[in-house]
Formats: sequence, C-alpha cells, structure tokens
Amino acid sequence: MAAVPQFCGAAVCKGESILNKYKIAVYAIAKNEEKFIDRWVKSMSEADEIVVLDTGSTDSTLSLLSKYEKVRVYSEIISPWRFDTARNRALSFVSDDADICVSTDIDEIFEPGWRERIEKCLSSGATQVRYRYTWNFNPDGSEGTVFFGDKIHKKKGFVWRHPVHEVIKFEGEYENKVVADPLIRLYHRADNSKSRAQYLPLLELSVKEDPSDDRNTHYLAREYYFRREYEKAVEFFLRHLDLPSATWADERCASMRYIAKCKLALNQEEEAGRWYMRACAEAPYVREPWLEFAYFCYDKKNYHAAVALINEALKITSANLTYISDSLSFSERPYDILSLCYFFLGDKKNALINADKALEISPDNERIRQNRLFYLE
Repeated sequence: MAAVPQFCGAAVCKGESILNKYKIAVYAIAKNEEKFIDRWVKSMSEADEIVVLDTGSTDSTLSLLSKYEKVRVYSEIISPWRFDTARNRALSFVSDDADICVSTDIDEIFEPGWRERIEKCLSSGATQVRYRYTWNFNPDGSEGTVFFGDKIHKKKGFVWRHPVHEVIKFEGEYENKVVADPLIRLYHRADNSKSRAQYLPLLELSVKEDPSDDRNTHYLAREYYFRREYEKAVEFFLRHLDLPSATWADERCASMRYIAKCKLALNQEEEAGRWYMRACAEAPYVREPWLEFAYFCYDKKNYHAAVALINEALKITSANLTYISDSLSFSERPYDILSLCYFFLGDKKNALINADKALEISPDNERIRQNRLFYLE
C-alpha cells in the first residue's frame, strides 16, 4: 500500500529544538559539472556528509570537489550507462549511520535553512520527505514547472529504478512514513547546453524492461514528440492510455494533449480537436487542456469557442503542483488571447478589460500595451 504524505506544519514542528539531532547525508552523481561545483557545495554544506560519485569527468570537477574537506569523492565508470545504477552506487557510499539521505543533482541548490526543516520532519517519524521542487525557470526569471520531489529518504529500504527518468522506490520491510514540507525548497538551475542524446535509447530500454510502467511509457512517447517523430509518439501515447496502471488523470490528460499536438503536426485538425475535447473531459480541474483547446480554436478563428474555453479555464484559480503543470497557464497569456478574441468579435469593452488583466500580470509587455491603446480608439 502506497504511503500517504502528511504535511509538516505547526502541530508537527512545535517543541524544543532538534537541530543537529540527526545525521544528514547528501549524495550526488557528477560528470563535467565544474561550473556548478562551488555553488552546489555551498548549498549542501548544511549536511553532515556530502558524497559524490564522479562518473568520468574530463574537466576540473574532481579538483574543485577535492578542495572541500566535507566532500567525499569516488570515481567509477558506469558501463553500460544507466542513471539508476549510478545513483544506487552513489547511495552505497553514504555512511550506514546516516539518519536520512538527500539526493540532489549538482545543478540544484536548496533554499537556506533546509536542514532544520528536514530535521523537524524526521522528529515526526518521517522515513521519506517530500519538498517543493522548481524544475525550471521562465525567461523572465519567474518559476516554471513546480512540483513535489521525493528524493529525501532513509538509506535502508530505498532503491533507484529505471535506466533514465529514474525514481527512488521504497522496497523495505518497514512502514514508510512520508511527510511533506513545502518550505523545503530545491531549485534546478540547469545546464541546457548538455546533450539529451542518451535519453531516447535509455527510455526505449526502460520500456522494454518494464512494458507495464505507465510513467516511462508516457516519457518515451513525449521524447518521440520532442524529436518530431509524431506517428511513433502517438503510438506510445495510446499505449500509455491503454495501460491498466495509467490511472492518474493529469498524466492521461497530458498524453491526450500531446496526441492532439501530434495530430496538428500531421495536418489532422479534426482529430486534434477531438483529442483536445477528450483531454478536457479527462482532467477538467486543470487549466492546461482548456487553454490548449482554446488556443487551437483561436488559431482557427473560432473566437466564440475560444472565449468559452478560456473562461472555463479561468474558473480554476490554483495550479496543481505536478511536473505536468505549465506555468504559462497562470501567466498573462489567457487574458491576452481572451482580449484578442473579444476584439475580433467586436466587443472592445471586454477586450479592454482583459488586456488590463493581462497587464496586471505582465506590466512590461509592450505588445499588450499597444493593443490596449488600439482598443481605446
């Protein structure tokens, strides 16, 4: 039975200070991460132990890590390469007396004070801690995709699975108590210059090893979409939807939205519209399907439908913290498109109202500002 997360709040965290009562170990894998080493070690320095497995760096990663007494570095070539093998190997080097293990990547940093928050969760009996994870940032510096991570865990009973998009799984014989604290915040400041070439063959291997795994089937389909292999992407999104384990509506909705995008790329517009409708029905409580369908209708100059869909989306006032969420759904864009729809329908009053709402969110958007002036004429 899967553990149900509890939230670490005032009722849990009251009492005398438990700071430094527990031994906390951070572990990571690294390869050619020289530009992030100093920043990462500084962020992780609240830990008692920092372990890094270098998997073949050719830059100054090793020499930079060696400057820090708290960091223990191991070197090993993982062949054939698998992320789960590398992370399990790194985890094996963590001291057995560590009370909790914290897995991060070298391009990630914690908001200061993270150790105390983890200790408070441990004092409530947590064996796994969930935290607020910002996976990426928008060009303007605002947060992009935000969801709860789960890579803070006891050493015993946990193991990494899957060659890529690996996950930490509890396979122990004791009860796993998961506690979530949104005030533990980890930020991913990625190096976008790194190649993703290895992802596709590793995802194909992952699905071959476990064809019933819905998560990596969805990820494989998405990888085909990113590579513009649209027909193959559709094949695997459909496979995802057919899996008995594919019960999470948010991810099913995402597969349907991707199928619609593939159909558009293949010039099958009617099919795209049908898949957008299915996506809205699958997860009507999130903005993304309503807005993507609305933008599709807007492109087809079906402004009445676009208005109805955007207004339906705007009834949803809070975002789900999942990796599927799109931060643009809560940006100025819905109001911007809505204002344009009203303008093309001859309703300048509502066009102006929604342009103002868009500018409240993005006051420096010159295009929207010029549109607003045009609506006033």
